Amino acid sequence: MTRRAFLRQAVAASAGATLVAPAPPAAAQPRASEFVFARLRYASGDWDYNPKVAANVLNSLVEYTSIPVYRDEVIIAADAADLLSFPFLFMTGHLLVRFSERERRGLRTFVQQGGLLFSDDCNHDIDGLYARSFEQEMRHTFGTPGAMPKLPPSHPLYRCFFTFDSPPTTAHELNGWGDDLVHDYLRGVEHDGRVGVLYSNKDYGCEWDYDWKNKRFRREDNTKLAVNIAVYAMTS
Repeated sequence: MTRRAFLRQAVAASAGATLVAPAPPAAAQPRASEFVFARLRYASGDWDYNPKVAANVLNSLVEYTSIPVYRDEVIIAADAADLLSFPFLFMTGHLLVRFSERERRGLRTFVQQGGLLFSDDCNHDIDGLYARSFEQEMRHTFGTPGAMPKLPPSHPLYRCFFTFDSPPTTAHELNGWGDDLVHDYLRGVEHDGRVGVLYSNKDYGCEWDYDWKNKRFRREDNTKLAVNIAVYAMTS
């Protein structure tokens, strides 16, 4: 059973279905039953920014769902041979984004095979360096679909677990660092009727970059959208 097929079973298990686990592989490796938070390493920018995001998102999946998770973040390059083992890939940064042709092929195949790349701009700026260079790379990688139109409020991503009328606002959008705008949308590259690249100018990375144990002090858990993104990646 593939990781994607098993994780679809795991989402169903959250609603009361029976979950049958496969035999575990070798120790210290993610099991097919586990959601893995994989982060994209790329040579041109600060790909390792916001180091607490993975632990916080994984805690939310444990808290709200019965989906088993792998406890450690996995770092992987776009041209890695085992990239297709992971249905979800997180990317962030402030700086220039430049991929080699081999990396573009890797990301294109990743999306075509059902993976979801979530790219979040730490500059929260539609005309910043990360935004402009990432959008150029998406056009190079995917052609016309790389223009990344806005997702409508009715998109399944906003309904697949928690319900949102629009992507939640972050505390960073009006702090004077970026374009000082609230972006009431996410954008994406679609393939075969599903989002393969989800793109945010909202700086969710900084919004989710805190110790998960401090979540109890918040009036509203701001990582709930991350649960939707993970569930969408595993089931769409």
